[in-house]
Amino acid sequence: QVQLAESGGGSVQAGQSLRLSCAASGGKAANRECIAWFRQAPGKEREAVASVYLPYDTARHADSVKGRFRVSQDSAKSTVYLQMNNLKPEDTATYFCAARNLCGDGWHMSDSYTYWGQGTQVTVSS
Repeated sequence: QVQLAESGGGSVQAGQSLRLSCAASGGKAANRECIAWFRQAPGKEREAVASVYLPYDTARHADSVKGRFRVSQDSAKSTVYLQMNNLKPEDTATYFCAARNLCGDGWHMSDSYTYWGQGTQVTVSS
């Protein structure tokens, strides 16, 4: 069974940075070759943030975070990172990583992901 564990959340001021980590383990490696980050704020729908297809290191970012967030991987550690710079109060949410076998154009569809982490809270104050 694939397991995902997020870490790195916290409370920061607007303009500061955080780096989230998603450690992946267990199950078939092929079932976790696409790792995505989602976020969900209270009362709002879950929103896709970024994804990376591990075999080709192909990264995608939502328009709302382009230029500020960057997804990357450390394959030796089976860990995917989300570097978040110039954070804004509207970035406040619980951030989740999710895994499936392929990324592709539907990477932003949360229902298509099989495995999820428990989430990590990010709070940005103005």
